[in-house]
Amino acid sequence: MALTVVSVAFMVVDARLSVLQPLRAQLGMFLMPIYYVAELPVRTWGTVHTQLTSRAELINENERLRAESLLIKRKLQKLATLTEQNVRLRELLNSSSLVDERVLVAELIGVDPNPFTQRIMINKGEHDGVFLGQPVLDATGLMGQIVEVMPFNARVLLLTDVSHSLPVQVNRNGLRAIAAGTGNNEWLELRHVGDTADIRVDDILVSSGLGQRFPAGYPVGRVVSIEQDPAQPFAEVKVAPTAQLNRSRYLLLVFSPESGYGDLLPALSLEADQDAAPIVQTPAVSNETDEAQAPVGGQPDAQ
Repeated sequence: MALTVVSVAFMVVDARLSVLQPLRAQLGMFLMPIYYVAELPVRTWGTVHTQLTSRAELINENERLRAESLLIKRKLQKLATLTEQNVRLRELLNSSSLVDERVLVAELIGVDPNPFTQRIMINKGEHDGVFLGQPVLDATGLMGQIVEVMPFNARVLLLTDVSHSLPVQVNRNGLRAIAAGTGNNEWLELRHVGDTADIRVDDILVSSGLGQRFPAGYPVGRVVSIEQDPAQPFAEVKVAPTAQLNRSRYLLLVFSPESGYGDLLPALSLEADQDAAPIVQTPAVSNETDEAQAPVGGQPDAQ
């Protein structure tokens, strides 16, 4: 009771007069360390929770933005082709579908150590709907095609492999040719290009779509040198691939009717979890699959 009376008296004096203000300030300075120590666990937990939450959000946002960047760059690759077609007054039927093929983002997980082959391994396989002969590209151009499919992985044969060749065309004038691998990941060569062919240094080569393996309009390479020998019937044309074959880590697998099975597979959207891709029943093996398993180098000649 005495303490209660004293407390009431102090409160009345403090409310009416200011004589206790210096004492309250001194007591507050004395109690500040106690307040700080008492609040330290709560402050520490809040800091740790904020850091962990921010890190997880940043990682998820980084992965999402990387995948979106790949998709946007893939669409930009075809803008040059569509522009040239407009300049040449070619009819553009359903141009939006030409840019919006269904794709699946994959990650490079291994490189073939054999110096005589140009192959890589990716982390998507039959479980994700990958099929033989499926086109593979990065953010800057075509990289190659699937040549071996496993349940959860697949092997990609790069454009520069000596056994690989594909039909291309000069984006400037539509001149068709065959781009063959040289075994060097920095060069391709054009076969059977006449000395009088209208081809120049810095011409952009894009996939022509012939053979129904690679969709038309994707960048393949840029002409870097042309050597003409009067004693030879064909010019020696060297092409630098536009794809970053020895640097790209994230790739795109294209599903399209032009590549064989693209019209039979369900759409794979970016919003879906890429690590938990849906299980897809692949169609029965057909003659096209057998052709995809054959040496790729002879494919364009047969076309």
